[in-house]
Amino acid sequence: MNALVLGFAHSLSSAQALAAQLGLPCDKVGVHRFPDLESLVQVPRSAPTVILHRSLNDPNAKLIELILAASAARDGGARRVVLVAPYLAYMRQDMAFKPGEAVSQRVIGQLIAAHFDGIVTVDPHLHRVATLAQAVPGIPAIALSAAPVLASAIEAGQDPVIVGPDSEARQWIESIARPLGLDMLLGSKERFGDRKVALSIAGIEKAKGRSAILVDDVISSGETLIAAAGALRKAGAQRIEALATHCLASSEDLARMTASGIARIVSTDSIPGPTCGPTLAPLLADALKSSGLLQT
Repeated sequence: MNALVLGFAHSLSSAQALAAQLGLPCDKVGVHRFPDLESLVQVPRSAPTVILHRSLNDPNAKLIELILAASAARDGGARRVVLVAPYLAYMRQDMAFKPGEAVSQRVIGQLIAAHFDGIVTVDPHLHRVATLAQAVPGIPAIALSAAPVLASAIEAGQDPVIVGPDSEARQWIESIARPLGLDMLLGSKERFGDRKVALSIAGIEKAKGRSAILVDDVISSGETLIAAAGALRKAGAQRIEALATHCLASSEDLARMTASGIARIVSTDSIPGPTCGPTLAPLLADALKSSGLLQT
């Protein structure tokens, strides 16, 4: 056995799906959290190449446990440890906006680079940094687009208008709409805090009497999608749906989005939850196979 996938309890099914695509065995990393919140991490076995699969939503404890698991895998004989983090946290803060702020992207990127021999992720939230390699320096750093996966979630027979709630969503709406020959709309957003957003959508009259599908990389609180849904509803959209690579929203936030008129919310399986739809396993597996990261 030259390679092995290791997953964690909360997302073991996604790790198993990746392993099946690669034709590799998959084991579960054991984690025990003590009353003082320290973690005891146990790797059941190792291999020359170990792929650690874990999304980094709720990242603080997960990061420490990943590093401990990587160390245990190396102690067991791994010569290469690759991180597959479908959702990669701490990528937004790429500069200090106020004096004294930590640049978390740089800190976490360097931490990952120090403990892993490569990383594969999907739609990382990068702003002023052009490539993932700039955020995670010195190791192969692969950032994939989930646009083809999200496109598969559009129901057959629909002729929707694809809507990006802000300029950052342009790459996703173009990647989905153009191959399918669908109309596109792009919004403009101004944020006033974590939960206060003002939004307008140019050409929104095209949505009148039609289905509209909002597309974004991350759903956090859902405020952006709620604002966009309100604008689309006023413009006469017949039905509103939302597709996203990652859904971090709480059950309360999802309920608010539904109440705002969003009839269906679908995300990939990057983060387990009620919105999970299409799996990222084939996309991740193809990237690992073509990258050379599986070779020892």
